[in-house]
Amino acid sequence: MSHHIHRRESLWKAERFEIERRTILLNDGEEHSREVIQHPGAVVILPVFGDGRICLIRNYRMAIDVNLLELPAGTLEPPEPPIATAERELREETGYSCGSIISLGEFFMSPGILNEKMHAFLARDLTAGNPALEAGELIEREIFSESEVREKITTGELQDSKTLSALLLYWQHRKAGEV
Repeated sequence: MSHHIHRRESLWKAERFEIERRTILLNDGEEHSREVIQHPGAVVILPVFGDGRICLIRNYRMAIDVNLLELPAGTLEPPEPPIATAERELREETGYSCGSIISLGEFFMSPGILNEKMHAFLARDLTAGNPALEAGELIEREIFSESEVREKITTGELQDSKTLSALLLYWQHRKAGEV
């Protein structure tokens, strides 16, 4: 079964995304439309210290009116490559710079309504500095042991999907001896 976009119509454009009505042509000749959010993509960064501790942030998320526990992340700003975005966002949101950064993989955030591809990175050899938050960002960094992070997943305190996905990718790569 193969379908392709037959028609696109821009419904609304914001600074970081666009809402578009996409129409596909089904095999029987019928058209089917859906509204989707076009997004340039983003990065999520897993900062891990030499002793295994993990840097997370508490980030106020207006959409859910909650201070969410999550990994640092940010929207891509093409033509900047994802790895450069990851290094920049790590510094801006946590103050840390890294001596080593490697890709953990990519995944889609919510492909039913959104085309945002998330690029996950592991940052090591961390050097402390001062965060450079953007206007309106309400972020505090917190450092946890791996067992504390796992406990926060178990208790439901850690619910951010990009963070859960990046941790899973990291633990799978580590188990395979790849990181």
